[in-house]
Amino acid sequence: MRNGTVTSFILLGLTDDPQLQILIFIFLFLTYMLSITGNLTIITLTFVDSHLKTPMYFFLKNFSFLEISFTSACIPRYLYNIATGNKVITYNACMSQVFFTDICGTTEFFLLAAMSYDRYVAICKPLHYMTIVSSRVCRILITCCWMAGFCVIFPLIHLCLNLEFCNSNVLDHFACDAFPLVKISCSDTWIIEQTVIISAVLTLNMTLTCVVLSYGSIIRTIFRFPTVQQRKKAFSTCSSHMIVVSITYGTCIFICMNPTAKEEVTINKLVSLLISSVSPALNPFIYTLRNNQVKKAFKGSFERLALFSTK
Repeated sequence: MRNGTVTSFILLGLTDDPQLQILIFIFLFLTYMLSITGNLTIITLTFVDSHLKTPMYFFLKNFSFLEISFTSACIPRYLYNIATGNKVITYNACMSQVFFTDICGTTEFFLLAAMSYDRYVAICKPLHYMTIVSSRVCRILITCCWMAGFCVIFPLIHLCLNLEFCNSNVLDHFACDAFPLVKISCSDTWIIEQTVIISAVLTLNMTLTCVVLSYGSIIRTIFRFPTVQQRKKAFSTCSSHMIVVSITYGTCIFICMNPTAKEEVTINKLVSLLISSVSPALNPFIYTLRNNQVKKAFKGSFERLALFSTK
């Protein structure tokens, strides 16, 4: 580690206890496989079923792709570390991991805001829905979500690449992240710390404001519906998205506002692990179990496969 540079880092992970590592490996492997299977199923159904070729499922397909990308950026590497006992990660691989996890995580917030706008138009302006949320508008919104995510994390990645490491290359985490890197750096980290805070606050405030305004209008519109059946149908249309939004923003707000989560490294690592493994595994089931159209599409595809296999 001459001249203040490193060529690799050592990831300490969650624990050194071999028995606990086995349990963590099994848990992460199962959640990862559930996440990949569930999200790939949603993506496949939106491609093959004509009833799911609507703006709502276009956004859901992209959300599933984001979930696969996000969890794949960090979980397989940690599984490899546990299985082989090799905790070393190269500098380039570490910075790549920071880039992909951050851009996927940030883009997810903007996509959730775009999905809330889609639900607002569907419920509050149903007669103009296909005109307002056309295929072209959907593609523009998805592109804007990715561009916004890139613009938010680019300054952070640029600053991370300029960090110098003099005395240690040991990261007290299961994956490469900005905060563990800042902790061991011998550079002046004030700018990067402020950049992280500003980026997080701006992303959360902008996207959460859009979500709150959209669902505020949705709730007002629903309560004006004359029949209970219409209200139930409207609530069921956006209930899955509301649950996912609550889990995503609730977890992030907990990390930002809970002093213990800032001070205790172990709690921070556990929360990060849940965000990167459990949430991507749960979200497909939240959407499928509470969505009749997706369940019908899945049942229809399964029946077609069964019929094809018997021929």
